[in-house]
Amino acid sequence: MISVLVTGTGRMGKMIMELIENDERFTLAGSIGHDNCNTLATAAPADVVIDFSNKAMLPLISEYVKRTGTPLVCGTTGFTDEDMQQLIQLGEHAPVLYSANYSVGVAVLRKLAAIASQALGTDFNIEIIETHHNQKADAPSGTAKLLLNAVDPEHTFDVVHGREGITGKRSPREIGVHAVRGGTVAGKHTVAFFGADEEIELTHLASSRRIFAAGALKAAANLLNRPSGFYSIDDILFSQGETP
Repeated sequence: MISVLVTGTGRMGKMIMELIENDERFTLAGSIGHDNCNTLATAAPADVVIDFSNKAMLPLISEYVKRTGTPLVCGTTGFTDEDMQQLIQLGEHAPVLYSANYSVGVAVLRKLAAIASQALGTDFNIEIIETHHNQKADAPSGTAKLLLNAVDPEHTFDVVHGREGITGKRSPREIGVHAVRGGTVAGKHTVAFFGADEEIELTHLASSRRIFAAGALKAAANLLNRPSGFYSIDDILFSQGETP
């Protein structure tokens, strides 16, 4: 059985623990939340740690991984560029996987969006719209940022968050990113391409957070026995020829 240490005891952490309890492949090594985060300093090594906490816990998690060499699956969002550099460097001590979204469907959406952007070029205007529940803290979502990187990997476009106060025509080298918050929406992401007399929309709708928890557990199992390094979700899902 694979022992899993869960850091972050919010909605995602609780769902991951629920799935662990009902999956004979896994066993819960422990859970670390805000109230007991200092126990990470002495926590025993697990087979893998799954983190859906918050950016404030990153230093403690980093020290745990460095001390134990435990592989890390991280899904916390809201990281700064400096935080991401810390995660990347942590790959020198253990296998580290980071993704803002562990849905297999979103991984496919990202690939499709990248193909469409490359094929359509600046003949089509690109807009990204993400919708989440009214309790989500960060905007735009981490997944929206993943999709933005997919359609503009070289960061050559201007990113616009809302257009209030902007005058003049829309630039062909502009990507609009829009965040909508309300109700209990688990997550909806659309990448829209607007051309002359035609439109293309690629949409992923999550009906439950369970898909993210299940994807994180799948990623955790696939991360084991890999050499130290920093991995993307594509490395885990597609590098061995898996069909999502």
